Formats: sequence, structure tokens, C-alpha cells
Amino acid sequence: MTDPWDGPGGQATRSRTDRVPGQRGALPDGTRPTGGRAAARQAARSRGGRGTRRARPTSRGRRVLKAVGLITAALVLVTAGAGWWFYEHLNGNINSVSLDGKGGTEKADAFGRTPINILVIGSDGRTSSEDCKLGGGCRTTGVQTGNGNADVEMVVHISADRSNATVMSIPRDTMVNVPACKDKKSGQSTSGYYGQVNSALEYGPACQVDTIHQLTGITIDHFVKLDFSGVVKMSDAVGGVGVCVSSDVYDTYSHLKLSKGPHTLKGEAALEFVRSRHGFGDGSDLGRTVSQHIFLSAMMRNFKSAGTLTDPAAVYKLADAATKALTVDDGLGSVKKLISLAADVNKVPTKRMTFTTMQTAPDPNNSNRVVVGAGAKDLFATMANDQSLTTGSGKKSSAAGATSKPEPTATVPAAQIAVTVENGTDITGRASAIASSLISQGFSSGTTTANAPSSASTTTVSYGSGDKAEAQTVAKALDVPSSHVKQGSGTGVTLVIGSDWTTGTSYPAKSGDTKAAVSNANASTADDSKTCAKVSPYKTVSLNGVPMTPAQAYAAAKGKPDSDD
Repeated sequence: MTDPWDGPGGQATRSRTDRVPGQRGALPDGTRPTGGRAAARQAARSRGGRGTRRARPTSRGRRVLKAVGLITAALVLVTAGAGWWFYEHLNGNINSVSLDGKGGTEKADAFGRTPINILVIGSDGRTSSEDCKLGGGCRTTGVQTGNGNADVEMVVHISADRSNATVMSIPRDTMVNVPACKDKKSGQSTSGYYGQVNSALEYGPACQVDTIHQLTGITIDHFVKLDFSGVVKMSDAVGGVGVCVSSDVYDTYSHLKLSKGPHTLKGEAALEFVRSRHGFGDGSDLGRTVSQHIFLSAMMRNFKSAGTLTDPAAVYKLADAATKALTVDDGLGSVKKLISLAADVNKVPTKRMTFTTMQTAPDPNNSNRVVVGAGAKDLFATMANDQSLTTGSGKKSSAAGATSKPEPTATVPAAQIAVTVENGTDITGRASAIASSLISQGFSSGTTTANAPSSASTTTVSYGSGDKAEAQTVAKALDVPSSHVKQGSGTGVTLVIGSDWTTGTSYPAKSGDTKAAVSNANASTADDSKTCAKVSPYKTVSLNGVPMTPAQAYAAAKGKPDSDD
């Protein structure tokens, strides 16, 4: 048999002839043994020397283990303390604002899953010295108060199954109906007006959310707002964002100056790129939305890259920058909630993230403004109904179902039609919202509102004798199908809003035609790393008072360093 001390520990191996100590017998109480180890210890003490027995190896081992245990415990406490400090630090960075119930409520699908819709707002507010330095315009006013305007507005839709996403830009020059709003923080309020979509932010983020909700019919669950310094911090946190420009460009307004080809932009250069509206496209906000999509697609690829998300230092830098840079709604007002949102976004492959720009048409009353154009309602419907604009392979989806409705023939001018709008839903203010929309579209100011005699499940446009053409004009303006237009027993035109139309100011399509949704919408996917921002060929900038194209301005400003130098 093998002795218990045999083995790799370095102890001697006994031979089979070695004497094995016998068991110690029972002794009377208080009697000490006279032989064995006790005797050896006594003999050693009487000689004044040390015993010959080797010290137990387990004694030192215990001391080492105890020291290791203390160090480990200390490390655990320090790490836990640092983690808690980090968590509390990030939570303290976050600025959150209530949506006050605006934006609607998302409905779950058959599996109990719900999509996520977020309004991303880029503010032009100069509410800090840093923003004044980056954005300019504070020379006479100094640091400004209030919310500023929403220079950038994007609705981000993440599907219920997290397999796809759509990002839709709404140009800031779009004319819309801004609903009645009040900003609790500043006290500013409005009873509602017809104006630029970006101006709603003056009355708080909740007002901006409600304006987009009413315009599109898309439920808005959350918002995220960044200012100038936020863009700088976020671009730096991901180590710069790779973009490409089709030719030399110098936007003398945003100060972006880049040579033709690829660039990695950080800090102010990144801000100059996303702010440039004179450098790209036709020199308007429409061209800027496309270059912003190129920038955001590159940033999304950076977010999802292994180098960013597996490097603890990079993750801390990104988290710290993000929480300092963002103002969010209460529903995203903690690190835990933001991490959950990031995880949902991370589930969507870049090839299934579609970037689009809402289709527009020139405003007939102002050449410098635009209105909602053809195809936009289909784009709104695809997002509201959780339809993907890409297939599993990342290709564009085919038409997802007919939304074409028989268009009624309109022969009576809107200005001659006064409509009675009745609310047949349990949603307060629906009649007022639709009546305001009709008046803004040119219908008679004699348009009135009322509650319907009873609840209505279906929206209808009824008309009296001889008023069919007027009813058709109303239906066309609101996108109500002709099958909902019928003759009634009263006079004039009466619109009854049913429970099939609880949001938005145009009747919702049951499903969107995805082909129409991406038509003229500058659609692209986030995995496209080869597209360059198209520099404007027009004389959209001015240098020393001389109108020039951005490329001409670049050549003329040889002494000015490029933005990424």
C-alpha cells in the first residue's frame, strides 16, 4: 500500500519493512503519554535545541492561503466598490425628461413583443460655453437658455423581433402642424401653430415627440437628444468615424474642409461633417440627411466592432461620453435601461438597418420650405406596422401589400369647404387635431369640432344632398379610403373619427408598400462602407463674398488646414 505522504510533495517513501507507529491506546484522564511525539518534544526542550522532526508543510501553506484569501477579499471589495462608483457615476451623468404621456402607446404583436421607436434629436442650442465655442453665434447673446431648434430629427424603428431596423430622417425645413404644448421646465407654451418641424423643440422634447407622432402616426416610445458637444464626445469615444467625400469640399458655413476620398473624423471635424448642409447634395437640408446617414452607418459599424465592445477602456470611455452627451426620456433614464437598449440595437445586423429620408415636395407657399411628399405615407405605414424594408439577405423588400386606395376625384376647392369634425374615439383632442390639419391645408376656417353622438369603430366622411364632391375633397386630403365616404341624412360634410384612427393627421394605411416607401427616400443600409457623400456641384458657399462651389472654395482656401489635419 502507499503511505499517505507519498507522491509529488517531496516526502520520502517508506519501505515495506519500516515500522508503522501503533495506535495510541486509551489513557486515564489527565495522564500524558510518555512516548512518541510528546517524548520527542520534551527531549528537544531539555537539550535546548530544536526537535528533529520536520515542520509540518501545511503550516506555511495555511499562512499563504490566508494571505491570498485576504488579498482576494480586498480585491473583491475594491472591484465591487469601483463598479458601484462607476455605475453611480454614469447614472449621475444622465439627464432625463418626462414625455408627459406624449408619443402614443405601442401595441404588442401576437408573441407579446413590441417594437421600439426612438426620436433622435440633434439640438442647435448654445446652452453651454462649449456649445457656443463649437457652434458660434454667441458673440452678442452669450450662453443661451431654452432648448434651441431640432436641426436633426430621426425616427429610429427597431422591429419587435429585433431582426431589422429603419432610421428615417425628417428634414428640418418641413412644414407641419405643431400641437398645443407646454414645457414644464421653461414654462413656454403654445396653443398650436403651423410652422417648421424643428421649432417644436422650443416647447420641450415632449412637444417635439408629439409633433412627430401626430405627423407620422408612428408611436414614439423614447427620445434621445444630443447637442454640439455631444457629437464631438461620441465621435471621439469610438476612436473616430470613417467617411468618404466624392470630391474636395469646403463648406465655409460649417467650416468642413476635406480632400477627395476617405477620412477618419474626430471631435470638431465630425461635428462639421454632420452639420454641413451647403457642402453636399443640393446645398439644402435634404443633402445633409444623406451625409448624416453615411456618418451614422460608419459609427454603427464602429459600435458593433469587436475592438470597441471588448476593450474595457473603450467601453468605459464610450459609456462615460454617451451618458454625458445625452438627454433622454425617463424610460431611458438609467444605465441599466440604456444598456438594454444598446443590446437591442446590437441584435440587428447592419445589413438590415435601413437609412431613409422622408419624401418631400416643395412648399407651394415658400420655396425655402418643404411639405410631406408622395411615398412618405407608405414609409410612415411600414414603420408604424413594423414592416421591414430589407429581406434576411439585406436586399430591399418587395412590395409588402397594397396600400393603394381608390383616389376620389376632387372638384371643389378646399377653401369653400367647412367640415364638421366629430370625435368618436376616447382619445381627447382628436377632433381638434384633425380640424387644425384641415385648416392648415386650406379648408375653410369655419371648420368646427364636436363629440360624436356615440363611439365609432370606423372613420367615415358623410355628406348631404349635393355635397359628394366636397366629401371626396376632404377624404383625399386626409387619405381616407373612398369606401369610407357615404351619403348621410344631414347637410354639409361631417367627418367622424373612429377608433381605427387614434393617432396622426392622415388616415393610417393598414400596411405600407415597401417599394413606395423607399422610392425617392435615398435608402441605404448600414453595412455599406463604400458610398461617398456627394459634394454639391452648385455654388452653395461663399468665400470673400464670391459665390463658389464647395470644390472651388477648397482650391481657393489653400492656406486653411483640412478639418482632419
